[in-house]
Amino acid sequence: MREGYCFLCHRWGVLEEHHIFGGSNRKKSTKYGLTVYLHGDECHRNGPMAAHRNPETRQMLHAYGQRKWMAETGGTVEDFIREFGRNYLDTEP
Repeated sequence: MREGYCFLCHRWGVLEEHHIFGGSNRKKSTKYGLTVYLHGDECHRNGPMAAHRNPETRQMLHAYGQRKWMAETGGTVEDFIREFGRNYLDTEP
C-alpha cells in the first residue's frame, strides 16, 4: 500500500497495487511493470466500477496494459499474444 492518486478515479488516498493481468500472468505483470494503484475498497475490490467486479473496467485495464507493453517492448500484437495468451485490443468497447 502507498499514498497517491488512484489510476481509476484520480483521487488522492491510500492505494493498493493491482496487477493488470492476473492468474497465470500475474508474475508477467510484475516483470513488465503492468500494475496500477487503486483505492482498495471502492476502485480495486468492491465498488460498482472496481477492477475485480466490473468487466468494462477490467477490459479497459487489459487494453491499457497491452498498449503499454507493446510501447515499452516494441512488441507487436502477435508478440503480446505469444506472451500473454490473447489480444485485448480487439475487444475494446
